[in-house]
Amino acid sequence: MPSSPSRRRLLQVAGGGLVAAPLAYGGWQWLAPRGGGGLAGPSTGTTTGKPASDSANQAYLHVIAHADDSIYFMNPDLEQSIRSGALSVTVCMTSGESDGRNAPGKSPQFKTTKTDRPGFARARINGLRAANAMMATGDDNSPWTVEPVELLPGFRSELHYLQSAPHVQLIYMGLCEARYVSVPRPVSLRGLWLGAVKELPTLPGTGSTVRMPRAYTRDQIIDALVATIARVDPTVIRTLDPTPLHAPRETVAMMSAPTILRGLSYLDHQDHTSSAQFMQAAMERYWGGGKRRAASVSSYIGYPTNYTPPSLDAATTRRTAQLLNAYGWVDRRDCGDAAGCGDLKVGANGLKGGGAGWARGTRTRAPGTSRWLAPLKDGRLAAFAVLNGAVRCWVEREAGKGPWAGPFDVVGSAGGPLDPQVEVARHPDGTLQLFATRTVLPFKGQKHHKELVCVLQNGVGPEGAPTFGAWSSLGTPDAAPEKSLETGYPAIAVSPDGTVHVLARNWAGDIALRSGKDGKGWGAWQLLDHPPGKEPVHPLVVEGIDALVDTSGRLHVAAPTAQTVLHWVSPAPGQVPKLSAPTGLTPSGSAVSLVADGKGGALAVYRQAGTAQVAVASPEAAPGVSGVAWKVARRTPAGGYGRVSAYRLSGNGGALVLAARDEQGRVVPASEGSGRQAGWEAPGVQFVGIPGMAQDVGGRAVLAALGTDGQLYAARQSRPGAQFGEWATAGQESAGSRV
Repeated sequence: MPSSPSRRRLLQVAGGGLVAAPLAYGGWQWLAPRGGGGLAGPSTGTTTGKPASDSANQAYLHVIAHADDSIYFMNPDLEQSIRSGALSVTVCMTSGESDGRNAPGKSPQFKTTKTDRPGFARARINGLRAANAMMATGDDNSPWTVEPVELLPGFRSELHYLQSAPHVQLIYMGLCEARYVSVPRPVSLRGLWLGAVKELPTLPGTGSTVRMPRAYTRDQIIDALVATIARVDPTVIRTLDPTPLHAPRETVAMMSAPTILRGLSYLDHQDHTSSAQFMQAAMERYWGGGKRRAASVSSYIGYPTNYTPPSLDAATTRRTAQLLNAYGWVDRRDCGDAAGCGDLKVGANGLKGGGAGWARGTRTRAPGTSRWLAPLKDGRLAAFAVLNGAVRCWVEREAGKGPWAGPFDVVGSAGGPLDPQVEVARHPDGTLQLFATRTVLPFKGQKHHKELVCVLQNGVGPEGAPTFGAWSSLGTPDAAPEKSLETGYPAIAVSPDGTVHVLARNWAGDIALRSGKDGKGWGAWQLLDHPPGKEPVHPLVVEGIDALVDTSGRLHVAAPTAQTVLHWVSPAPGQVPKLSAPTGLTPSGSAVSLVADGKGGALAVYRQAGTAQVAVASPEAAPGVSGVAWKVARRTPAGGYGRVSAYRLSGNGGALVLAARDEQGRVVPASEGSGRQAGWEAPGVQFVGIPGMAQDVGGRAVLAALGTDGQLYAARQSRPGAQFGEWATAGQESAGSRV
């Protein structure tokens, strides 16, 4: 059995900053009576990829509500971070005690199982430990050490670390859960967030090192999460979805709830939403406290993945099933804990019933965009990303070659942290304009709402980076604050006359358009038409739309739905796009990217649902001809999930360049010219978000990716349409030579 690292070593591994509990409580271990050898075996479908940098330069923080959330909703990303060797900490905010019966709800065993909420909370902890151990070591029974720690003075939580891989850590705060998916309950995270109660108690699991329950105020929970961020010092932060999809109809329970608890009904678990909202508040407080290590943020959609097409391929889904089997105690291994070694409510049912869609669909609230890389007026490329809630910028030192300079702070605050996606639009005169969203939290008398914001470039600074004016608000398609929270991330397109078009999904699932000449003087929001006939399936449009202006000046819009991909196009330049005839395309398992087809029209690039297969679709007839289904060309499978970046080079040949995430979380590009379809090239680094693409002054495609260490990485073609050179940090990127 591996020896336990010392407390000092543990805190060194963890990055310090956490208040340790008095040694009198001591550390203790859950041993593996079988000496390991649980659900062991090689990891399949999700093995380690090439880290963005040395593991010491990156750290991952995952914040979840219940013990199974990260397995269902954050994989394969969670496993890739665990296997990178970098510090990977998961904070589980609630005990997950539910009804206290460790048995499937409709099984014969459920009727005879006694209610034991502390015991069930402990069994779920054991299940998550088993799944994490399997991801890290291949052995679900690998032993852990548990110690009490204080996130705040006097408030003890449990710290678990895997003895054979101490960089894998779990923190259990042990707060009482809501016990219902959507029924309003004052004693819950949501009740505390809304002010229905002043404090939320903890419920320690059976045998916990935290022997006495405590109660947290709202501010204390936020401060505890701030302390955790400071302790981990993460470069990647992962949460659940703070702004989930609303239910198609209000529930009786919500309509009859006390006024302070009333609101819209949602398809996600209320604990998921509230845990993410508390984390939003904690990040805002933490980032407002001074300069911090750069961190990206990803928020993962929970239960609503049941309402969207599956995004993962069969191999990744099978791997998730393996992990759920470990969590669900399918093998009935002996973990040495009488409370139970896993969550039998999940058991062997991880891919059945309500969990079927969860295990097959990993989606982030921000779908990502490839348009965060663009040329300045002098031809130098500039890249933009949201880190620590603010826009950071890198620029080429010389046009057409690396290295790059940066990151720079090029724009002031938008009034609070930005949501984790920024898109850049280039005006015909070369001026850049940034577009993002920000979520305003319900503090200081403000209503909880979201708004789209933009800012225009007003010059170039002394170090060569662009400078920008003040952010301005575009509002949202829905004026009601609560409905505005579901506003989608914007897609931007610029017409030859300088008109900037902003499109976003609204609360009802339609597409809304707002346009402004030269990115100013914005008109009113207007809705695009949707399919005729009966009311569409809720939601009509899934997050992840795109827009493109073709060579004739017509605006194209594409949007994934639960059943197909929709396409709109302007009848003539300057007119509002109209819904095209049905595309005939099968559902998309990802956001859709639009790219010029080289013939005056547009192609749609996406992943086919359930396979992650990259597809490039085009109308069989000339642009604007209706009634013709689109044809699909499939690319060699790359694995992975998420939006595929697409870019059409200008000039002779006009090669199409693609970039995707592979099954190990790495960026993989492909370039193809007329009559030639290229395969995927050698993979680059593991990254977050979506690869950015642009063309340099030499006509070559340049790919950029934000590494899991918070650094910008870039690769460049050696000549237009050729393969890409090696990946390097932007500060070391060369002109495209290969090693």
